[in-house]
Amino acid sequence: MAPETDLARMLAGLQVRVREGEYVFVTRADADATLASLAQASVREEEGIAYVLSRADADAHGLPYDFRAAWLTLGVHSALHAVGLTAAVSAALAARGIPCNVLAGFHHDHLLVPSERRDEALAALAKLQQHGTA
Repeated sequence: MAPETDLARMLAGLQVRVREGEYVFVTRADADATLASLAQASVREEEGIAYVLSRADADAHGLPYDFRAAWLTLGVHSALHAVGLTAAVSAALAARGIPCNVLAGFHHDHLLVPSERRDEALAALAKLQQHGTA
């Protein structure tokens, strides 16, 4: 299936999948092979590397964290040059005061929202899919 670029079609076809478990951010100034092997995602920044781990893995290794997230995957294959999907999703969540960290992949965008607000985020995204607005 070809990646989608039309915002109205992306929103109409939006399906959200929940990745089971909770996820946390752990950072290191330099690369860490153990964390890299556990990471579900990572981002290299000037200050170091942010690893996204399952909370279970972070707890098993005694790693500190302060944000527990639910992982939501947007089930629409948006083109990398598509305009508006991230803005629409962010606006729908922001309208309800729900923080969101976005990770863009090649096939899908992924949202990390506070665990305790997962169901609220899902409801907001369902409304966005149905009505095309927040």
